[in-house]
Amino acid sequence: MPNLSFVSPTRNSPWGTYLSQIDAVEPYLGKLARWVETLRRPKRALIVDIPIEMDNGTIAHFEGYRVQHSLTRGPGKGGVRYHPDVTLEEVMALSAWMTVKNAAVNLPYGGAKGGIRLDPKTLSMKELEKVTRRYTSEIGIIIGPQQDIPAPDVNTNGQIMAWMMDTYSMNVGATATGVVTGKPIPLGGSLGRVAATGRGVFVVGREAMRRLNVPMEGARIAVQGFGNVGSVAAKMFAANGAKIVAVQDHSGTIVNDKGMDMADLLAHVAQAGGVAGFKGADHASNESFWDVKSDVLIPAALEGQITAERAQRLQTRLVLEGANGPTTPDGDAVLADRGIVVVPDVIANAGGVTVSYFEWVQDFSSFFWTEDEINVRLDQILIGAFKGIWETHEKHRISLRTAAFTVACTRVLEAREERGLYP
Repeated sequence: MPNLSFVSPTRNSPWGTYLSQIDAVEPYLGKLARWVETLRRPKRALIVDIPIEMDNGTIAHFEGYRVQHSLTRGPGKGGVRYHPDVTLEEVMALSAWMTVKNAAVNLPYGGAKGGIRLDPKTLSMKELEKVTRRYTSEIGIIIGPQQDIPAPDVNTNGQIMAWMMDTYSMNVGATATGVVTGKPIPLGGSLGRVAATGRGVFVVGREAMRRLNVPMEGARIAVQGFGNVGSVAAKMFAANGAKIVAVQDHSGTIVNDKGMDMADLLAHVAQAGGVAGFKGADHASNESFWDVKSDVLIPAALEGQITAERAQRLQTRLVLEGANGPTTPDGDAVLADRGIVVVPDVIANAGGVTVSYFEWVQDFSSFFWTEDEINVRLDQILIGAFKGIWETHEKHRISLRTAAFTVACTRVLEAREERGLYP
């Protein structure tokens, strides 16, 4: 496995997973394969120290990252996550998946990602603001509306983006709404952005189900992760006649073979902060989630969830990757052997970055669209992108993941070849 001196990935670690995906796509790149090594190396990785004064007067230091994997097709684009397990290797992999995702949907972006190693639940709002503003100042040398545009990710939201935009704007001396996406509406945010990723999971899932002859009416859906992505996808599947039979989040696992009432569940989660304690379902162990019989499984939490052992136990027909990198290479191999179709993250959850692109365009033009206009454009882009990936999948008789990577990496490497090397 090709390696970089500052990371030591294993096969199923985030960067190792990404590298194995590049290995799988290389045979389908033709003459462009001479450029493939550029995909295995991030263009730029920045590690920053973030010192702040805590509310109790002590000084705390946090480690932050911003990785730009590729800027070949346009400015970097990718979220910022706050999580105690964030590492440079993880952020590298996430930035690389953003390169592939943006190219798979044919957005004019490269791939980037950021993160800070911290548990936001242990910080006050004032401390979170200090961390965010110092982090933004530290990475300000490589971000910008035409250079690299952050967005929300795990444990970050519109408020974090507002602080980032304000900090960057203060540093450059002018309001720069286009430096981040996922902002609050009064600051140049876009309608439809919050629900976009979950909506995209549903739209792409519906297209896959149609091609696999899986009826939507009565389809059994299991969802891991009930945050912004999983909850919106579950709500849309239920609204279109499917049954949500299992949900797992940080608080626990609930199951109901007859399907759950989404309005009641969403109201419970809004009040309790998690699915635990919901009276409209039975409670189960977290590991038993992977044994629930379903037609569609949506992993919408963190990476590395579907291991080989769990993949062997799954009773489903279709895996829709709402999270980034939720299936390990060994898990992928088992699912392929068992005939379980996987719609990869780089197309299944591309709705969020697509509407981020819409937000960026609206900020530059200072002309904003209605939510209906945004949803129509989003659906058209995702349906068209999935159609091209499905055709590549059928033409080469390869997995949907390798097909998506073939489409995306071909676009990236064609651009690389056209641009050449400087100097």
